[in-house]
Amino acid sequence: MQIGNVKVRVTAVTVAVFLFFIVLVLVYAYTSQDPYVLVWGVPLAVMLLLIPMVLNYMSQSQYASLVPIYEAEAKNARIREINLNRLGEPVRIKGVVERVYFQFLNRPQYLVADRTGEISVKMFTSPAEEIEKGDVVEVLGTVVKRYIMTGDAVINCVSIRKVKNNQQS
Repeated sequence: MQIGNVKVRVTAVTVAVFLFFIVLVLVYAYTSQDPYVLVWGVPLAVMLLLIPMVLNYMSQSQYASLVPIYEAEAKNARIREINLNRLGEPVRIKGVVERVYFQFLNRPQYLVADRTGEISVKMFTSPAEEIEKGDVVEVLGTVVKRYIMTGDAVINCVSIRKVKNNQQS
């Protein structure tokens, strides 16, 4: 679903939960012969679908508003140059997506590599376009620790978008 410039996505898990509770409400209404269950049950089940959609819309629009700021402030970097000394710095990298994790939860994580190394890129909302293994991408984000207190450097992604192969540096 498209709202303005934001493409709202619903995960398969959300749809499965919604369908499960709709079936559950319908079965209960049929077996109990109480039609008033539908008055409360169906709207509540619909809320199980609407709330994740609203949250996705809000996070998508927030990330979209951050893209111009990161485009202006981010410094081009090679993956080898990204380490814990650059924590909190906005960076721009270009590379090839080697793996994609957790895309079905709208919280994708990518393993992006260039000729100097590879790095994990975490995004806490779904990207504007579908990114798959083998795509050449440009990533805008901030260098953070993998875990809150420990871990290696990863990129908290604000924007990931495909670029043409000849634009990779």
